[in-house]
Amino acid sequence: MPIIERRFVPVYGFLACLFLLFGTSMTVIGATLPRILEDFGWSYGTAGAVIAANAVGYFGSMYAAGKFVGRIGPRAAALIGLSLVSGGLALFAASPGPALNLALYALIGTGQGFLEILVNWSVLRMDREGRAMSLMHAAFSIGAVAGPFVVGWLLAFDRPWALVYRGMALLFGVLLAVSFALPFDRLGRETVSAKSGVHPSVRDRAYALGFAVLFLYVGAELGISNWAAELFVRSFGRPEATGSFMVSLFWLGLLAGRLGIPLLLPRARQERVLVVLAAGLTATTFLLAAAAFAGPPAALLGAVCVALAGLSCSSIYPIVMFLEGRAHPGTEGAAMGFAGAGGGLGAFLFPFLMSRIAGAAGIKVGFAFYALVAAAASASALALVTIIKSGVPDRE
Repeated sequence: MPIIERRFVPVYGFLACLFLLFGTSMTVIGATLPRILEDFGWSYGTAGAVIAANAVGYFGSMYAAGKFVGRIGPRAAALIGLSLVSGGLALFAASPGPALNLALYALIGTGQGFLEILVNWSVLRMDREGRAMSLMHAAFSIGAVAGPFVVGWLLAFDRPWALVYRGMALLFGVLLAVSFALPFDRLGRETVSAKSGVHPSVRDRAYALGFAVLFLYVGAELGISNWAAELFVRSFGRPEATGSFMVSLFWLGLLAGRLGIPLLLPRARQERVLVVLAAGLTATTFLLAAAAFAGPPAALLGAVCVALAGLSCSSIYPIVMFLEGRAHPGTEGAAMGFAGAGGGLGAFLFPFLMSRIAGAAGIKVGFAFYALVAAAASASALALVTIIKSGVPDRE
């Protein structure tokens, strides 16, 4: 059975290109940060404020956009999101002023929130089984991996690092122009039906649990990604190059899962996949924390755990989005927007928590904290699946 119907292929291909570029735009700030700090003379505090402004714009606009994407339609959502991101990237880092760049990066985050909702809502309209959603998020992962490589190539050839922002602005602008020629009308609009078959109490509990799962999951995911390099340097005594490779290993595991699970397990129920992946994330994070306390002799075990943690993280986010949409027929956008806002809030808050814990008790204790967060995410995912199975009719 094809992953999507043939009539949706042009829109799905466009969204895949958009999400790939979207992933690049999410990681390029980290790749260029050392040069930004050096060339603009920013402090860590200034850079942190700029990045935080992006996160606030992102999860705020996800929640807002989810409320009305089904009414204004995907073409209008694409126009808003692509215009904001393209315009912000065209001007970001053009001058060293912190206030202007903070405002621009918040604007970019706002546009990114619109694009996230646009992609998830649109794919849900084409997707009956959840496979198309996971494959779409694989495109995001490819872009997230590619972004730092592009920056590294520019720096290796002594090219201006700001070119990457101007280049992405141009590409987002091209996608904006292309969007006017696409048959978005085939996706329809949200229509609330009294005969949806989903009990109101199920919708309400699934609404809250989707927020909780992504809030905790994104905290654990970004925690492992952001701190794995430091963990291998401090706890396992490995060189910095090895630590950097651990970050790549995590994202390669995540990418492998997003591509492999929907292709190799086409008949797997999304609810079961979510429970297995969430349990795997909990197990591997606890093992990684235990390996860190064991020290250098357990470095190989730590590396295996990082890769398996990435694999476990792979499809949690897209599956939660798929299940939330299925549990809220007629208000899919609002449900996915609220769940995504939970992930954005987790991305904003957990780095502060981790820095305080690691600063006070050490990075090993910080990873033990992330193991507890992963366990809480797993419990929330199990609760969400239980609610979904009890009150949402299967799609034939």
